[in-house]
Amino acid sequence: MYGTMEITGIDARAGVAGLATPRIDGLQRPELLRDRAFIGGIWCDAADGRRLAVENPADGSLIGTVPDMGTRETERAVEVAERAFPGWRATPARERGAILRRWAELMLRHKEDLARIMTLEQGKPLAESRGEIDYAASFLDWFGEEAKRAYGETIPSHLPGSTLLVVREPVGVAAAITPWNFPSAMITRKAGAALAAGCTMVVRPASETPFSALALAVLAEEAGLPKGVLSIVTGDPIAIGDVLTKSPMVRALSFTGSTEIGRKLLEQCAGTVKKMSMELGGHAPFIVLEDADLDAAVKGAIAAKFATSGQDCLAANRIYVPARLYDAFVERFAAATAALEVGPGLEPGVEIGPLMHEKAVKKCEAHVADAVAKGARLVVGGTRHPLGGRFYTPTVLADVTDGMLIAHEETFGPVAAILRYEDEAEVIARANATIYGLAAYVYGSGLRNVMRVAGALDYGMVAINTPKFTGAPIPFGGTKQSGLGREGSRHGLDDYSELKYLCLGGLA
Repeated sequence: MYGTMEITGIDARAGVAGLATPRIDGLQRPELLRDRAFIGGIWCDAADGRRLAVENPADGSLIGTVPDMGTRETERAVEVAERAFPGWRATPARERGAILRRWAELMLRHKEDLARIMTLEQGKPLAESRGEIDYAASFLDWFGEEAKRAYGETIPSHLPGSTLLVVREPVGVAAAITPWNFPSAMITRKAGAALAAGCTMVVRPASETPFSALALAVLAEEAGLPKGVLSIVTGDPIAIGDVLTKSPMVRALSFTGSTEIGRKLLEQCAGTVKKMSMELGGHAPFIVLEDADLDAAVKGAIAAKFATSGQDCLAANRIYVPARLYDAFVERFAAATAALEVGPGLEPGVEIGPLMHEKAVKKCEAHVADAVAKGARLVVGGTRHPLGGRFYTPTVLADVTDGMLIAHEETFGPVAAILRYEDEAEVIARANATIYGLAAYVYGSGLRNVMRVAGALDYGMVAINTPKFTGAPIPFGGTKQSGLGREGSRHGLDDYSELKYLCLGGLA
């Protein structure tokens, strides 16, 4: 995969000093930058010494290396999680919650360092990285409280002399496979819920962004998380995933990534019938209604499209505008897009960073070329940025139609497609005509109108007159092939717990 190189032999640790690599300057706590995996409370290397290189997507420079682990190390991580499980589940919920909240406090205390690490390995602007650390810490804080509220219930008995009880119990060892676009928040959203429920967890972070995950492990250890409760295994995604999906000791798996990979994981987990929670692909429609405030809609669409440089499953991929407002919207949206500042994420004022992979740049090029060849109008951008490398100019395509690739594929880059529509029934049908159902956006002035359209959209989440709608208190997830289950909110504990029914008889 572009951006991740395999290194073998003694030279693999060149430029690495002890547990930290000197590739990131300006950290207040350099020890947060670890170049070893974290298994059973021990910082360790791969058994065969193999390592993976991690690059800065802004310039391709080497940040450092991490262990290229596989089957053997993952099996060890699962085994220590299994051994740690009885003690962790027996820890009072109040104490588990206190550890999670201390972990959140440490994240916020070291936000600048965590954000800097994230920007250098992921590429997003530093302001966005700071925002993600806040977002990530909020899940630990939330589930630190929810740990105390994993309530059961009593059932009015249909059996004379019996009392019927339902208790919630942790499912056991859980596993998480997390993506590179939100390298901290996707770990805490999963681990916060699992650990609050009383599960232990093994995390396989994306190869592109392992340093953010390992920094979280440093702070989790400082917060008092017992050994074996959380392990971070870096390395071969196929070998690690094979163990996590097929091991009978792993009783739940959570994954955030593409629908294609999600389908494969479902197949691999079938043999052990695990609990599965998945946030998969999205193809979000952004619908501007006839009565929308045009300036508000433009501002919202810019935010919904270009956050994380468009590398977000929530990104507004199809912007539908009514014919009456179409030309005015395109003009204002194009002007706002052209004003976006592109550059390395650490530079002040940057709003669009590099894409993670060269293949992402090529996909942007392919979508633009296909759309233009089929009659779309290129209004802004449409080329690689003068900075070169993995930078792509923020782009606006007008007069996009449903037959173009960009109208039914995720671009995962800074290319906005604007489509014209004539009436409400038409735009609802077109918005729903996809295998995805993660998020949608609606902008309008009349409450009745926006609620009617939002209710007709076949999506797990609908944002009305706002581009920001995620957070720890809400049930995050989609319908159709955008995933299974919900993360965050009180429902976030569901995928890491089982309901046990107890019938207490002989009381008459």
